[in-house]
Amino acid sequence: MPQDAAGIGLLALGGSAGCLLLALNAGRKRRLLDDTPISKALGVFVGEVELEGVCVRREPFTSYLAEKPCVLYSWSVSEHWRRTRQETYTDDKGNTRTRTVVDTGWETVASGGESAGFYLQDDTGYVWVDPRGADLETNTIFDCDVDEDDPLYYQKGPSGAVYGSTGRRSFSEHGLVVGTQLFVRGRASERPDVVAAQIKHEDKADMFIITPRKEKDISEGKASAYVLWNLVGFLCSLGFGAVIVAAGGHQPTPIGPFIGGLLYLVALGFGWVWMVFNSIVGLRNRVRQAQSLIDIQLKRRSDLIPRLVECVKGFRAHEASVQTLVAALRAQAAGGPASAVAPMLVAVAERYPDIRAQESFDELRKNLVETEDRIALARAYYNNIATFYNTRLERVPDRYVADILKMQPESLFQAEGFERQAQKIAF
Repeated sequence: MPQDAAGIGLLALGGSAGCLLLALNAGRKRRLLDDTPISKALGVFVGEVELEGVCVRREPFTSYLAEKPCVLYSWSVSEHWRRTRQETYTDDKGNTRTRTVVDTGWETVASGGESAGFYLQDDTGYVWVDPRGADLETNTIFDCDVDEDDPLYYQKGPSGAVYGSTGRRSFSEHGLVVGTQLFVRGRASERPDVVAAQIKHEDKADMFIITPRKEKDISEGKASAYVLWNLVGFLCSLGFGAVIVAAGGHQPTPIGPFIGGLLYLVALGFGWVWMVFNSIVGLRNRVRQAQSLIDIQLKRRSDLIPRLVECVKGFRAHEASVQTLVAALRAQAAGGPASAVAPMLVAVAERYPDIRAQESFDELRKNLVETEDRIALARAYYNNIATFYNTRLERVPDRYVADILKMQPESLFQAEGFERQAQKIAF
């Protein structure tokens, strides 16, 4: 009996510890979701990102059953069967007898699908997404049960039949139809083929989720899992305490479950502090990364402006309108807004068709405007992530952990005094 009690106690202890770890993992992922702002496609940089947009493909797949354009889909056909068999059993008098048993069930008779990468599109652009290795959730796009006299039965299903078929088939198809609104959470990296971002499975990524659900729904699901796993773990700890007391030869008393529950709460407290500490540190590091991304985009602009100046100078060096544009570009290199430069570029291009015909001119003009958009998005992302971080430092009970670690809030981006050193451009 003591050995049995010890085994049950160890099982309860292991179950309690396992539930605690699952609860903390759910809580950690919820914090990651809540602490990461939604990014725009044009503003996706290297690191953990969250995106919302519609899924598209240049050459979408046509789903097998619903015949809808999809970025990915899977389908299956199941056939219902009924089979009889003889079963030998022993009755209550010890006599061996046989009886006929009827079994029923479903068997998959055909299946298939197609899956590949796709683009996630929002109002600023596209981001390539590779769904392999993701926690992928899809929609049901076809679901139908038919009898053998239905044309669909053989039109989309195999001509043969399984043993004991009842003449019923179930057709099911799941996928993502082109234009489906998606939430994607993963780690962005640079594409190897073009200068653009991609989101794909990486071992160091915290989460990789592709789902038609909203971020709020996923976060609430993690919160519910956190509470549920803690509740189960707490009950297991009560059982562990009761078993330990009984194994010691004592009469069952409330002190055993009380001790087990207290130990669980203490472990939960330490685990919660560990989770909050890692969450705040990770958020602080993302704030610093977001700040560095602004400098990266400013460096991109400083590299682009001189090339654009030389391109414009090369055509009508002494024309007044071009000289005006060069002066504006000089001001832009010193930190002025590029939004005022773009209309002037268009005017010069209309006046001088030779300039407009140059691919390099058009490309540089597009890159200039895109660069300013990237800088604006990088600044907005920094402000968002810094606001999330500052809120964590002020929110109870997280603020107590932050006070112990002496973490300080980050200042938000201010337009004044943010200009970088002007470039030296000689004409």
